[in-house]
Amino acid sequence: MVEQIKREISTMKLIKHPNVVKLYEVMASKTKMYIVLEFVDGGELFDTIAKHGRLKEEAARRYFQQLIDAVDYCHSRGVYHRDLKPENLLLDSYGSLKVSDLGLSAFSQQVRGDGVLHTACGTPNYVAPEVLNDKGYD
Repeated sequence: MVEQIKREISTMKLIKHPNVVKLYEVMASKTKMYIVLEFVDGGELFDTIAKHGRLKEEAARRYFQQLIDAVDYCHSRGVYHRDLKPENLLLDSYGSLKVSDLGLSAFSQQVRGDGVLHTACGTPNYVAPEVLNDKGYD
């Protein structure tokens, strides 16, 4: 868990994008670590879908555009989220999407000589077959 937290902090320090949850501060005592993040009060996209059902096309399009913009920015910085799912997409009070939970992210330096990543990770219900088959993935 410590490695995952360190990775998330390192990743969030690199990412400054309006559709990614902001990291404001990291503090630690001998026994505890405190991470101060942007307050996102709209809950998970998953909960919105579960409560209201299928999104209207206009809302889905807006969220998807925000998601793709955030993912493109992360990729341009050499960061790969690797656990994108509705539970990790938060909504703020203005209806903007915020990508959260970068704890399973990878950096471009982790790509092997064959040009792909090999670390198995992610939420089983959302994992691509190539990750499960341990063949490497892009």
